[in-house]
Amino acid sequence: MRVTDIIKRKGGEVVTLPPTATIKELVDLLTGHRIGAVIVEDELGLAGIVSEKDVVRFVSEAGNPASLISTIMERTVTTCRPEDDIRDLAAVMTIQRVRHLPVLDDGKLIAIISIGDVVKARLDDLEAERDHLESYVHGRLPEESST
Repeated sequence: MRVTDIIKRKGGEVVTLPPTATIKELVDLLTGHRIGAVIVEDELGLAGIVSEKDVVRFVSEAGNPASLISTIMERTVTTCRPEDDIRDLAAVMTIQRVRHLPVLDDGKLIAIISIGDVVKARLDDLEAERDHLESYVHGRLPEESST
């Protein structure tokens, strides 16, 4: 399965903020959309990413909610492409300890995928494989197994 398959299922909506947004605006957006990360875009495009864990660290250090998100955003952003295989992404996300990957197509932000999206897609793949193997073992054609 590829990133494009995940995007087809969940859609390509991406929530973004400018680097001049405040931590308070960020928290309101995360809460309102029930998401774990926001892409930070400036006039040149992808400028960074900021996640719940960045906010938690900031708050634990008694940060001011009026501070700009540019003070806490991660500027080095791991990205992926629509044609990337999700098994590879699972490894990248695990090794780099990131839970969200912006999807870029020719440098343009088209979506964001989370570790939850990757895990769900992988489980769907495994379930389909299991169903196919069960059909094979029981001598049924794949169409017969869905009835």
